[in-house]
Amino acid sequence: MTEVDAAVVGSGPNGLSAAVTLARAGLRVRVYEAAQTIGGGARTAELTVPGFRHDVCSAVHPQALASPFFRAFGLEKRVSFVVPELSYAHPLDGGVAGLAYRDLGRTAESLGVDGAAWRRLLEPLLDRLDGVLDFTGGTMLRAPRDPVAAFEFAVRALAQGTRAWNVGFAGGVAPAMLAGVAAHAGGALPSLGSAGAGLLLATLAHAGGWPIPVGGSQAIVDAMADDLRAHGGEIVTGAEVHAWGDLPSAQAVLFDTSPRDLVRIVGSRVPERYRRRIERFRYASAVAKVDFALDAPVPWANPEVADAGTVHLGGTRSQIAAAEREVRAGRHPGWPYALVSQPSRFDASRAPEGKHVLWAYTHVPLGSEVDPTEMVTEQIERSAPGFRDVVIASAWRSAAQIEEHNSNYVGGDISGGEVSIAQLFCRPVLSRAPWATPIRGVYLCSSSTPPGPSVHGLNGWFAAIAALRVTFGTRQIPALGA
Repeated sequence: MTEVDAAVVGSGPNGLSAAVTLARAGLRVRVYEAAQTIGGGARTAELTVPGFRHDVCSAVHPQALASPFFRAFGLEKRVSFVVPELSYAHPLDGGVAGLAYRDLGRTAESLGVDGAAWRRLLEPLLDRLDGVLDFTGGTMLRAPRDPVAAFEFAVRALAQGTRAWNVGFAGGVAPAMLAGVAAHAGGALPSLGSAGAGLLLATLAHAGGWPIPVGGSQAIVDAMADDLRAHGGEIVTGAEVHAWGDLPSAQAVLFDTSPRDLVRIVGSRVPERYRRRIERFRYASAVAKVDFALDAPVPWANPEVADAGTVHLGGTRSQIAAAEREVRAGRHPGWPYALVSQPSRFDASRAPEGKHVLWAYTHVPLGSEVDPTEMVTEQIERSAPGFRDVVIASAWRSAAQIEEHNSNYVGGDISGGEVSIAQLFCRPVLSRAPWATPIRGVYLCSSSTPPGPSVHGLNGWFAAIAALRVTFGTRQIPALGA
């Protein structure tokens, strides 16, 4: 008899979604987490000064309320969210800013001459949202349940993923907004993979919005951990798995890790062909992160930007594309793309009364050891003169330090691998069930599997379903609701 039925390595959202699913199926589940606290990239901690709570990696969660896993899990009933009316903003020179409201019509109206083009781009996707989520939320080798939605999405990704991406737009604000969401993917601009990621994010901005969890991202993983324990599961923290011998005897082992770490831990059990395929897996641009404790809100030149849950900085579409090219060439751009959020604007629990926290990252070459504080500060100052004057303290991590903190983030890539067309089909290998490895009972459940990055729990859910079917011989998917 095995010590447990299933062991899970890693307690990020995907590791916990896998563990919750297996525990609710009546299996004995144990999760191993190298850090002293659970959550992986979805953790919240005091990183600058006491009383200021910062999200360690992810802060805003566009898929938290849209994810089929989290819908089934009833996350909205377990965690309080604030959903800003203004999903994201994109400041430009002269106090101009693109404003993406949850209301598509209001957004189109604010874009003036390009409002009709914005509506034509996104309205058909909103009208078939469930089909779009189905198409983007699984392996590309599966036939879409809504072919019309898949076609509408694919046509738009093809347009936005090529040099024809400005066709249909007369001004510069709307294209800059699209570049801002596409740059989340950390890939080339334009490219089909980045375009697909950006279109999904832009669509969700006008659907349920981009939610911010009250209390920080930690609230999401804490809710999952509570459910796991309620169904008999265990979590062991401070337990880094270096080798196969560190794991208990189990029928199934699920890795919420990078493919590289899975191969290292499993060792000689990995077939050489699979090892070579994993070695060819490509990683996205890295991030370097800065957290700020502020004495006052960010003094945006355009005051409407303060109402946005997320702010994209980097200038025009061509400027953002140029910055991303520099990063992919191994250089630090002089005018970088930066992604910023001030969650304390919507959640007073993050900072002492009257104070604020600001979360920011910028793209840098893989493995960069550069302190990003000044480059991020300069980029914020361009759209918020006087920002330096409200900074109480800051804490930074280079791309290299991000990997040191969490080995899943290879070279500082928080996406779990490049989001390209090739790697949407081969994530990490070409297979109808890419969560299953050639090693009996071993599965990969991280964002290096379909459907890729974001806090949605789908990677772990799909891996757990594969394990239930293949290893445990059942096609019954357990109910997840509270």
